[in-house]
Amino acid sequence: MRLPRILTPRTVAYAHCDLPCGVYDPAQARIEAESIKAIDEKYAANTDPEFRTRALIIKEQRSELVKHHLWVLWTDYFKPPHFEKYPQLHQLFNDATKLAGGGGGTKATTDGSKADELLQKIDEIAKIFWETKQA
Repeated sequence: MRLPRILTPRTVAYAHCDLPCGVYDPAQARIEAESIKAIDEKYAANTDPEFRTRALIIKEQRSELVKHHLWVLWTDYFKPPHFEKYPQLHQLFNDATKLAGGGGGTKATTDGSKADELLQKIDEIAKIFWETKQA
């Protein structure tokens, strides 16, 4: 029977990251977090229910993007030596991703102070990121 042989790949490719090799930047998460903050402000200034519904949908999408960009940095860029040198790094990522999520994070509230907290955590992560890039 020849069918299985036809379906067997001749070449197997392996990928080791979900971004182009070596291209990581916390700015991606920060831009999305700035968008969340701006949406919170526009939401508060507008009483139109259709606008507010659309704003919440977009804000939830941006919150998910923040989490995605942070997780890529956390899991793909940072390595054990980084976590040894910066022992607070795991907690920073944990706090930041929770701030971008539901249950009191930016995804679940229109409280602009949560977006400010998220931006602060991203800035702390970015500071460490750029220190590791200089090393």
